[in-house]
Amino acid sequence: MQRNILKHSTITCFLIALLFNFSSKAQETTVDDYKMSFSFKTTKKFDNTRVLEVNFIGKNREDRKDKIPVFDAEIQFFNIANDEEILLGTAKTSNEGIAQIILSEKQTYITDEDGYINLTARFEGTDAIDAEEEEILVRDLILELNLEEIDSVKTIFVKAYTIDSLGVETPVEEVDVIISIEGMLSKMKIKEGTIENGEIEFELLQNIPGDIDKNFTVYAQILDNDEFGDVIQKKTVNWGTFDKISSIEENKLWSEAAPIWMYIVLTILLVGVWANFVYTGYNLFKIRKETKVVEAKVNNEEETV
Repeated sequence: MQRNILKHSTITCFLIALLFNFSSKAQETTVDDYKMSFSFKTTKKFDNTRVLEVNFIGKNREDRKDKIPVFDAEIQFFNIANDEEILLGTAKTSNEGIAQIILSEKQTYITDEDGYINLTARFEGTDAIDAEEEEILVRDLILELNLEEIDSVKTIFVKAYTIDSLGVETPVEEVDVIISIEGMLSKMKIKEGTIENGEIEFELLQNIPGDIDKNFTVYAQILDNDEFGDVIQKKTVNWGTFDKISSIEENKLWSEAAPIWMYIVLTILLVGVWANFVYTGYNLFKIRKETKVVEAKVNNEEETV
């Protein structure tokens, strides 16, 4: 993927307004403390649609953590070749500074004599912000993903090739590919290799957890390639494992079988309580008996007197 970046002024009054709105710290900074970042990338998805995405952000020159997104900026996306410009679509940046369009799988592109597609993202500029433009040159890559079980070995096959204007397939060489499994929050990388002569295969030896039907999704990804950009393919397969979830009992005051330690503790407590009752009763009996003895002595002394 070849890039040719046209950069203009680094920051403008519009960015100052953003700084005042988002942080009191902005009152202590100047325009020169920030630099505009206008990055453009393309991703070919598994359904052959193509995503064009711009990230438009102002970055503090000293504090890299201080980033201000430029939002509501209109971005135009073009396909350019031989002085011909085709507008593919427009989008405005979000609150995160991202503008994105998705091109149909049926979209046709004009190419140069080497078969490269020139994709250009352009911001025309306003009174507050100067113009920004970046272009990407990519070749269209066909990425195929097949999952087969051969002699009880689960095998992943990846095929990658280009097609010229005459419909001739040309296998690609020296292209890195990553095999991942879709997880709950992100993709889990399990294999990585280099495509030679347009093909590569991986054996899936480990057990992969699946859903309730033992399904999981496999991804083949070519990322940040200089010639093809990002290309992603995926398939779902019934190769997973699934552990039956034990039913959770509802809350109960009592159960048929309690832990042994509970029986021991309860027995000690009950013995202690009853021992206390017996000890108290014994002492009350002694007190009553001694009281009668004392009363008898007192009565004898009175009669003697």
